[in-house]
Amino acid sequence: MPNPSPTSRRGPLTLALTVAGSAALLLLGRLLLLQRPLPTPDSSALSLERIRRWDPDPERRREASLLLLPAASTDDPSRQSQLLQGQGWGPGPLSPVALKRAALAREAQGLSATSEWKELLQRFPQAPPSADALYSLGRENLSQRMELLRRFPAHPAALAAALELGPQPVQRQQGALHLARWGPRWPGAGVRLRQICARPAVPLSTAQRGTLAVGLARLGDGSRALSCLGSGRAEPSQELEIGRALLRGGPAETKAGVARLLALSQGDSQRPEALEAVRVLAQTPAPTVTPAQLRQLPEPLRLSAPVQARLVRDGGGDWRPLLQRWPGDPASWDLQWDLARSALLKGKAGEALALLQALPPDSLPPVLAVRQLFWLGMAQQQLGQQPAARRSWQAVLQRWPWSYYAWRSRVQLGERPELRLTASGPIALPAEPWRPLESGQPPLDQLWRLGLNLEAWEHWRQERPSATPSSPQELTLEGRLRQGVGDDWTGLGQLDEASLRWAGGNCPTTLPLQRALLPVRHGEAFSVAAARHGLDPTLLLAVARQESRFTPGVGSVAGAIGLLQLMPETAAELAGGAVSGDQLREPAFNAELGARYLSQLLSLWKGDPFLAIASYNAGPGAVAGWRDARLESDPELWVEAIPYPETRLYVKKVLGNLWGYQDKPRQAC
Repeated sequence: MPNPSPTSRRGPLTLALTVAGSAALLLLGRLLLLQRPLPTPDSSALSLERIRRWDPDPERRREASLLLLPAASTDDPSRQSQLLQGQGWGPGPLSPVALKRAALAREAQGLSATSEWKELLQRFPQAPPSADALYSLGRENLSQRMELLRRFPAHPAALAAALELGPQPVQRQQGALHLARWGPRWPGAGVRLRQICARPAVPLSTAQRGTLAVGLARLGDGSRALSCLGSGRAEPSQELEIGRALLRGGPAETKAGVARLLALSQGDSQRPEALEAVRVLAQTPAPTVTPAQLRQLPEPLRLSAPVQARLVRDGGGDWRPLLQRWPGDPASWDLQWDLARSALLKGKAGEALALLQALPPDSLPPVLAVRQLFWLGMAQQQLGQQPAARRSWQAVLQRWPWSYYAWRSRVQLGERPELRLTASGPIALPAEPWRPLESGQPPLDQLWRLGLNLEAWEHWRQERPSATPSSPQELTLEGRLRQGVGDDWTGLGQLDEASLRWAGGNCPTTLPLQRALLPVRHGEAFSVAAARHGLDPTLLLAVARQESRFTPGVGSVAGAIGLLQLMPETAAELAGGAVSGDQLREPAFNAELGARYLSQLLSLWKGDPFLAIASYNAGPGAVAGWRDARLESDPELWVEAIPYPETRLYVKKVLGNLWGYQDKPRQAC
């Protein structure tokens, strides 16, 4: 057998090397593709268009098409149809979203989208976008509407369908019960709940009355909740919500709320609702709730942290055993601060120091830890412990840099930071950069990254429709998702709650929360109004953040309305004539009058931020009686001496917001 020639021997080797090289090139190409930056809402339209047309990865092409949708004018739905054509391929969260958006674009053009809706419903029956399919297809089909309520109870489409159920009174009653359970804050839901409570189509069971009552309680309407419930009792969790709502009402409602919470606490003392009822009662001052009433509670509840803290606060006694036994209980945190504040106001630095050192800062949420550390530094300074004081103030800056106490710590450290109240010319508020959600859930993070905020919210709600977030991480996530769909009122409320629950959180860990707590909203309205009255627009942002959480339609129990919560009488005086509630709900009009009032207050108090902000909340007449020497020597102590607890907190919140808005672009953890 002849020996193979060198050329013939090289053939298989060459082929093997070629195959291996091709595989390596393919792998390298894939790695390079994976390393390319992902498209986001901050990507330019030009780069997105380039990806949409020329990128070799079909997933990236679809992502670019979806990101281009907002730029496609709603007046030109054909452009949206062009972007969405053929994008409903494959599994995953983007396919049903693309089909839904394509169907909506066809309807916007006046075309039938029945086939698109049916395809979506057939291929992705459990995906949240199918709720929109059931809503659209069910316009003339009651069974599909009812299927929508069953399958996607918390979806916005289901809440809209529940409000529209009819025309039969029984159907309207079904819709009201659904709204009470899943969406009492849905526009128009409150009116429907009150109607059904007053005039039910068929007799309501005790359980149904409890459902409607707790829906009204969540709307803050404690008196109607009580009326709806009648003489019966609701489930313990519902009784708790109704009792809380009643405590926010007038004297009669408050008395009824205390009675219901006391009755709840007399039941099974091991139930979490009983302990929470006791916590609420213990936080309610005398004479509404007296120590004698708390001493009559069942022993396990009487010996709980909230009750024992209240008894120590009201009657004196040794606070040390309580703080040692319950260092992680909010009742201990509140007791520590109340006693330390009292000692500071009396000039007892040693007593304040002992109290402030009784709980380690790491056992507290950062917003409370920085308060503790700041005043620890002040007590240390008064006792001649200057190096220790500086360490305490520096620790404040490392934990929560965009806060009232960070600003005052910088002052104490001698940095003299500038807090801008006025401006000589117009200042445009910058648009906020897009930030990733970082939820740890890839489908949710992808929807958010593509600017599909509504779909991200719907995905989150579908995954956990009846769960109430409790951990600070979940509260932060849901708060940001709510912000993404324009619900700043609830979203910022959840973020505030997260900041009070994140015990031991450090600055890097809580950075997404800190950034989300200070959003920029209604920038043009605030910038224009501020420029007209010589103010820095961040001052209007800071006040609106505290007054309304940037919600133009919100109104207070006292009657204040709009972004900057103006009373109609004050607004009429500022405007030089009567103004309507609708006018005050208009952002630009409200911002104009609020800026005028703040400018007047700053002029009245010669630019003093403490007096001006306190006056915005309590009125200049009340504030005039609070002035004393501490305002010049120890303004932080002057704030703590304000006799109105609401105004005390308000001043610190607004000035902290202002410092945060002005310092946030310059600082990081």
